[in-house]
Amino acid sequence: MFDSQEDANLLDDLLKKAKAAGAEEADAVLIRSASISHAQRLGKVERLEREEGQDLGLRVLLGKRQAVVSSTDLKAEALAELVERAVAMAKSVPEDPTCGLAAPELVAREIPELDIFDPSEPAPEDLIAAAQRCEEAARAVPGVTNSEGAEAAWGTSQVTLTASNGFQGAYAVSHRSLACSVLAGEGTGMERDYDFTTAVFADGLRAPEEVGRGAGERAVRRLGAKRPGTGKYPVIFDPRIGRSLLGHLAGAINGQAVARGTSFLRDKLGERIFPEGVTVTDDPRRKRGLASKPFDGEGLANPAVDFIDDGVLTAWVLDLASARQLGLESNGRASRGVSGPPGPSTTNLYLAPGKVSREALLAGVEEGFYVTEMIGMGVNGVTGDYSRGAAGFWIENGELADPVSEVTLAGNLKQMFLELTPADDLQFLYGTNAPTLRIDGMTLAGS
Repeated sequence: MFDSQEDANLLDDLLKKAKAAGAEEADAVLIRSASISHAQRLGKVERLEREEGQDLGLRVLLGKRQAVVSSTDLKAEALAELVERAVAMAKSVPEDPTCGLAAPELVAREIPELDIFDPSEPAPEDLIAAAQRCEEAARAVPGVTNSEGAEAAWGTSQVTLTASNGFQGAYAVSHRSLACSVLAGEGTGMERDYDFTTAVFADGLRAPEEVGRGAGERAVRRLGAKRPGTGKYPVIFDPRIGRSLLGHLAGAINGQAVARGTSFLRDKLGERIFPEGVTVTDDPRRKRGLASKPFDGEGLANPAVDFIDDGVLTAWVLDLASARQLGLESNGRASRGVSGPPGPSTTNLYLAPGKVSREALLAGVEEGFYVTEMIGMGVNGVTGDYSRGAAGFWIENGELADPVSEVTLAGNLKQMFLELTPADDLQFLYGTNAPTLRIDGMTLAGS
């Protein structure tokens, strides 16, 4: 679909022009993409689009000054102007003592094959048929009264990165997805829910009928929601919600936040912040991973890292700049777009499964809250204070009972992490994944 060698040659020529124009160092990234998306509602097509694009970003460095410029125009005259603009900008910006490419001996020398590209492109008719089957299955669930629609999508992109330190690499990725959202009930008692599936290859998707039924059944089960009394209870997070806790962890151990002193975990390196036995891993090289990539945004190798090992915080998420700020070495977590310099980010982040089943976690709860939806972003990254709206189901004697809505969960992430117990039901459904999680003693504000 894309010619990686042609793109590599284009970037190599661009860097030569940047050096000739006065740049001391430079790197460039070219991203070519193609996608098809379809949306329908109540059986009628609302959108069918195909998009193709190309985006190029050039970073030039003069001493400790750097500038980044981008363009979608790859013609020779446009790239010549791009080089001139980048060098001129780099001459006028203030110095940044942390900027700079990796030393040549540190760049990745091998690019592993991760099986993250499906070369087959679906016909638009196939996407339309999948969405139709999905929505029909959802609307067939008794109690479903309306639909917000179903969507099916496919996309692929190729990333080529070249740097004046000798690195050159490229990889292609693909993804497919199918989702449906429906409403159940009538009037003010209506409830909404959804289901979805996403994968690198077509054979990794769940059947459209299964996704549709899942969306319908989830919506119907939420009918008749109540508000429990305020108090402290055990809280169990459904996997599609528990992953948000890992998102808060990733933000707190991001090297930029730590270097700025704006993380509630800034002084916790080497300390226990989760119970014994808990492991949190970031694995950019996971085969068929939804966020996998064979090298990082600065051309460094990116092996898996256990950021939490047996409950202990072992490392920060680092790119070159944040590592230099902290007096450390990059662990290959640079993420790179076309319009700005690299920054640290996780990829396939997951909390390893525990030793107890989801049923066992529930069985130990006499009275508590099972969370299936979170609302709002009430999390303080500096203090760890946590307060978010939530919905789900009340737990009585180890079983899910009445649906619950319009409540607020509150706590502090430092204490929540220490009280966390994972189940053994981890599935890789997103870029960031967690099994069912139980946290005891959270404050629930209800009626």
